[in-house]
Amino acid sequence: MSIVLLGLLASLAAGLMTGVGALPVLAGRTVSRRANDTMLGFAAGVMLSASFFSLILPGIDAAEGMYGSVLIAALISAAGLALGALAVAGLNEALPHEHFVEGREGAEAAALAKIWLFVFAITIHNFPEGMAVGVGFGGGNVTNGISLATGIGLQNAPEGLAVAVALRGQGYRRLSAFLIALATGLIEPVGGVLGAAAVSVSAHLLPWGLAFAAGAMIYIISHEIIPETHRHGHQNRATTGLTAGLILMMVLDVTLG
Repeated sequence: MSIVLLGLLASLAAGLMTGVGALPVLAGRTVSRRANDTMLGFAAGVMLSASFFSLILPGIDAAEGMYGSVLIAALISAAGLALGALAVAGLNEALPHEHFVEGREGAEAAALAKIWLFVFAITIHNFPEGMAVGVGFGGGNVTNGISLATGIGLQNAPEGLAVAVALRGQGYRRLSAFLIALATGLIEPVGGVLGAAAVSVSAHLLPWGLAFAAGAMIYIISHEIIPETHRHGHQNRATTGLTAGLILMMVLDVTLG
């Protein structure tokens, strides 16, 4: 099986976990804000750990092997991180989208239906996650790719639930809320294919791609997820969830290779 196809399938599986997380809304169940913030904190911890153990460190190792210099490897990683964060920040400003609490941000979007504002917002989150999975496979390290897909899939479940619950709160029907949450995860295979294809073309793109994906994910953690989990007075539980997620993903990375 080709590396690009592996990246596609793994990022698709991770993206579908948003639908798995949204399943409780079909049964009419909801979760408390405290539990939701704890789960989002867990998601942030998983992403933070994956950024370092599955993306930054392998990228530095790959660059050092190519150029024979730790300094050059560190500089490439630093530049890639900055570019990834800047790319998501640019999307955040350019695309019309709406946060569930903070309201509308980005370009003027009065003509767009409210549902598409939500879809754009989650697209900003999920595309770099799918790209991270694809880059992980594109480097030829299947184990690293599986580890990334597992961690991102784990964090997608509470994110999918948060989206579905928020949409239910906006008056959407159960099935509509579920399907929309599921659809937001389907952007990840697009990022997965692009990431895997890019680094498959040239090995020299691998350290750049890994660092870029890490920078994008770290920006999302800091700009979106952590502020959301601390907004309702549940920061202690959210921090506990973050720590648990970071530890779990670290163990997965170490044990899976």
